[in-house]
Amino acid sequence: MPGMSAVPVPTPEITLDIRGLHQAYGAHEVIRGLSLRLQRGVIGCLLGPSGCGKTTVLRCIAGFEPVTRGEILLNGRCVSRPGHTEPPEKRRVGMVFQDYALFPHLTVAQNVAFGLHHLSKHERAARVAEYIEAVGLAGHGDKYPHQLSGGQQQRVALARALAPQPDLLLLDEPFSNLDVELRERLSLEVRDIIKRSNTTAILVTHDQHEAFAIADEIGIMHGGEIQQWDTAYNLYHKPCNRFIADFVGQGVFLPGRVLDDNRVEIELGILNGAVTNPCKPGCPYCEDGHQVDVLLRPDDIIHDDDSELRAEVTHKAFRGADILYTLRLESGRKILALVPSHHNHALGEKIGIRLDVDHVVAFPPVHPRPA
Repeated sequence: MPGMSAVPVPTPEITLDIRGLHQAYGAHEVIRGLSLRLQRGVIGCLLGPSGCGKTTVLRCIAGFEPVTRGEILLNGRCVSRPGHTEPPEKRRVGMVFQDYALFPHLTVAQNVAFGLHHLSKHERAARVAEYIEAVGLAGHGDKYPHQLSGGQQQRVALARALAPQPDLLLLDEPFSNLDVELRERLSLEVRDIIKRSNTTAILVTHDQHEAFAIADEIGIMHGGEIQQWDTAYNLYHKPCNRFIADFVGQGVFLPGRVLDDNRVEIELGILNGAVTNPCKPGCPYCEDGHQVDVLLRPDDIIHDDDSELRAEVTHKAFRGADILYTLRLESGRKILALVPSHHNHALGEKIGIRLDVDHVVAFPPVHPRPA
């Protein structure tokens, strides 16, 4: 309305700001120009294969490693730059390790109280009780670590890291020592605990299921760089390059031909939809008909007994509610299909399939195909 001034929109508080980070061991550069920002209360994740540099980034954030170029800011304060590394104890950073790192001679309550010496005795007792209850271990304060299960020990480690109310929580492969079922359940519990405390956190893992369960934002790392920083949904359905398409989820590539910006033809038919990563004019692989490789996920292939399109079952992996089928097409190429497990087909059987592709993901072929 006339005469009314616009209400300013508050700028999101940035807890972690990494700018052009480089880190090297001697002549070997491990991190190459990495940048990321985390707003307060957001859970981020560095996801990637072994040796990609993700743990080194975490160690730089914690203050365990110096940086060779770039800088790291926590709440706007520079804590790392070349020639300056603020010690870990001054960074207000909590850390949860994969081996828990609990003190075996201390009780659960004493472990959680370890970083609270600055509080009065009454305040310390109240804080310890609060976080032991927050991680679901009320009544276990007098027990020792060896009297607890692996999952309970990891909760104690989380409570100990959160009790000083750090500005940033770092989690280094926190569930790698747990069995798969416990890992999945605890991942959801840990996310809920961190969110309720409104703590900013960054997780390092090679397990994409763990990353998807916990994180709000995920950075895929490869060769010391973040290839894509995005939501789990976009990383799966809209990967920005072929490495991410291969690394996240499952899928296969089929050769295709771009007809226009909204259509790609493959041997299973024509896919309709906005083409992710379409070939641009001048692409060297497009001279003979816009050649591309099209990513098909298992959920893009629907089992349909009424379909005239058939494929032969060559392998099946029973997963309880679903069966992951490997299917051979007429050309001999193979695709994957995730099918409800009551459709139990035999090896060698030909089954009906149809396409249900919402996101057409295409990349230039690794090797050009003959015309």
